[in-house]
Amino acid sequence: MTIDIPFIWTALKEIIKALPVTMMLTLIPLIAGFVIGLVVALIRVYKVRILNPIANGYVSFFRGTPIIMHIMLIYFGLPLLIDAAAETFGWQAQSQLIPISVFVLFALSLSAGAYLSEVIRSGIVSVSKGQVEAAYSVGMSTFQMMIRIVLPQALAQCIPNLTNIFIGFLHTSSIAFIVSQKELTGAANIVASTNLKFLEAFIAAGLIYWMLTILVEGSSSILEKKATAYAKGGVR
Repeated sequence: MTIDIPFIWTALKEIIKALPVTMMLTLIPLIAGFVIGLVVALIRVYKVRILNPIANGYVSFFRGTPIIMHIMLIYFGLPLLIDAAAETFGWQAQSQLIPISVFVLFALSLSAGAYLSEVIRSGIVSVSKGQVEAAYSVGMSTFQMMIRIVLPQALAQCIPNLTNIFIGFLHTSSIAFIVSQKELTGAANIVASTNLKFLEAFIAAGLIYWMLTILVEGSSSILEKKATAYAKGGVR
């Protein structure tokens, strides 16, 4: 068996056309998940009545089960709920009219929210209580204290973990192919199936993922240095 090197380049040019879908399946869930995670983290840190057990259950379920299962549950289960609600309330909505990508993005956003909530929560509790007490002593409200004191430090501490989750979800986006979303891995399968050169196609896909990961890690390193510069005595 020999590797068709020229075909790797040919496959790469075809597979990279699916990059926008991969980035959509990565960035949108992470942005939505960050908002969800921040809210859930605050609920758990401050142990908000009624909501705290719900937040704990949400995090436990989505971190304790595989993401592929979340996609399948949302993909098959949510349309049933939408159709049942439409029939009950006389709505005109039909699940068939909703793009598949919406279900995938919803599932990935919920998964990202659970993981990000733990990262953000760990960052919040890492801020010393002395700073919190000092903020209250000068008349800051809880909201002002969180915005000005706690969250900037917490998020700076979280950058390495946030980067790991970003990379993890970049790779996780590949499982969207099981519900017919043509991202990088799905494109590699399609390109390879035309001439059975699966090794070359997946080498090309692997190179794209690798380059994306290097870019994310490099950007994270620069951001982390800037975010922690003040703690080391000012920006250099």
